[in-house]
Amino acid sequence: MHVRQLIAQADPLEGVKGVIFDCDGVLVDSKDANRMYYNLVREKLGMLSMTPEEEKFVHAHAVAASIAHIVPVERLAEAEAARREIDFSAMLEYTYLEEGLVELLDALRDRGILLAVNTNRTDSMGILLETFKLMNYFSPVITAGLVSHPKPNPEGVHRILKDWNVTRFEVAYIGDTEVDEHAARAAGVPFWSYKNPTLAARMHITSFDGLRRLFNSHGVAGGGK
Repeated sequence: MHVRQLIAQADPLEGVKGVIFDCDGVLVDSKDANRMYYNLVREKLGMLSMTPEEEKFVHAHAVAASIAHIVPVERLAEAEAARREIDFSAMLEYTYLEEGLVELLDALRDRGILLAVNTNRTDSMGILLETFKLMNYFSPVITAGLVSHPKPNPEGVHRILKDWNVTRFEVAYIGDTEVDEHAARAAGVPFWSYKNPTLAARMHITSFDGLRRLFNSHGVAGGGK
């Protein structure tokens, strides 16, 4: 469904005071980096590279769940030790900022739109935000290490709503996987799909430039603190 069709049914920007972003596949294209990272873990255990299904899984899930998915249960402790030997910063060379993201963030911030991240990354999130100079855009940044239950559990979204003091009807969640879709649905917030037309979403975004123009054309003002 196209953006204009969705607007005709119900304006997806109406009442939006804040936007929650997933990280991988939304802020950055990190599929190559994730593939390299988890294949290095398997390589250290003498295992073959991941299957396409396993690559899809680790793209969307937290590191603990991902390791458990791609490594036999009896080798989890060994895999964790191998993982901690890997310098994740070396993977950033293969991580790319999504086109038009910074321009969108600037435009939303100028309008007073609140910005947050809800990601299944853990200890790598800080260095990623610092590397791409995104540290000053988002508050809060909720990682898998800061919640008891990572996505698709809605705990992270609930924490953001509480921090912002807004209702679930005043935000939008941008994600690119079923994990994001399910987290948004469980939290009862509108979900916007980024570059994934197969997801059930209130709006499908094909580019951040297009989303920025849409906000500009609507004159949306946010609820910035």
